[in-house]
Amino acid sequence: MLPLQDIRVLDFSTLLPGPLASLILAEAGAEVIKVERPGTGEDMRGYPPTLGGESGSFAILNRGKRALALDLRAPGAAESLLALAPTIDIVLEQFRPGVMDRLGLGYAAWRKAKPTIIYCAITGYGQDGPRAREAGHDMNYQAATGILALTAASDGAPGVPPTLVGDIAGGTYPAVVNLLLALRRRDRTGEGCFIDIAMAENLFTFQFLGLATGQGAGEWPQPGAGTLTGGSPRYRIYATGDGRHLAVAALEDKFWEAFCDIAGVGAGHRDDARDPQATIAAVAACVKAHDSAWWEAALAGEDTCCTVVRTLEEAVRDIHFQARGVFSRRVEVPGHVLPALPVPVVAPLRTPGTSAPAPGIGEDNEAIMRG
Repeated sequence: MLPLQDIRVLDFSTLLPGPLASLILAEAGAEVIKVERPGTGEDMRGYPPTLGGESGSFAILNRGKRALALDLRAPGAAESLLALAPTIDIVLEQFRPGVMDRLGLGYAAWRKAKPTIIYCAITGYGQDGPRAREAGHDMNYQAATGILALTAASDGAPGVPPTLVGDIAGGTYPAVVNLLLALRRRDRTGEGCFIDIAMAENLFTFQFLGLATGQGAGEWPQPGAGTLTGGSPRYRIYATGDGRHLAVAALEDKFWEAFCDIAGVGAGHRDDARDPQATIAAVAACVKAHDSAWWEAALAGEDTCCTVVRTLEEAVRDIHFQARGVFSRRVEVPGHVLPALPVPVVAPLRTPGTSAPAPGIGEDNEAIMRG
């Protein structure tokens, strides 16, 4: 028995945070019903790549779900959805605060229809507070919480973050964690609840070190200066001789000494606390003396916490990830089969099938509404 195979989720969310959360629930056995507008469906259906007339991005985020197309503003729409309440365990949405209430589908309406319902709302800044109704995307949340400032280069300009940390780490994962906690509590008490997920504030978790040093010692992190933001010779990215890069994360003494032995860092520069900038320059020269292939070979089998920086294409072909079966599951797209998106659900707790499609717009309308 899968852990969530008796759980039914009604998912009103779009794009990334909510759909990825419901994908994780689906992979653990939940039945997920994706509610979309008729005709075009949700916006992610228009995102590249287009494969067989459908979005590959949409497919990997909505693998194995069911689909219900309904105009939420149409007369009777709210009533028809609330009629499903006895069969629904979780309602998931990511509209701005107040939108679902105006549609007649807010938490109060669902709770009245089913007192044990678990209702999860994902927003940028939460259900209340001065910024509650402020529009935003991932980069805005990183900007608002101090993360983006730490990406600043030598010219002082922050860089565009390459990963959607706000959406996934601030939205998806906290939603899944709290939904599972809410289900556990409901099992014990019979109580439902409202879950307020604010993506921006959840990003402060990732700044535990900066919060400790800033609030405790008055030493707020600066780009390129902190232990984990480029100030330490032991935690930096160095250029190799062929224009690639080596990620050095040899924080502990045993890893640092092992790396220095391989790199040929002189004894006078190994005490990095004495003159960090001089050590950085010495290490940079040692790393640049060899190309990335040399570093791959020299570091193989050694405990140094150092890794040649790979492209995504190289990473997905890595023998370790292939051996672990990270990309062994599949999602079906017309005329194509894509590797399914890896999600953090271990094999014993995950649906056994290796291949599943994403639903077409409203393809389950009749079965869902009739059932």
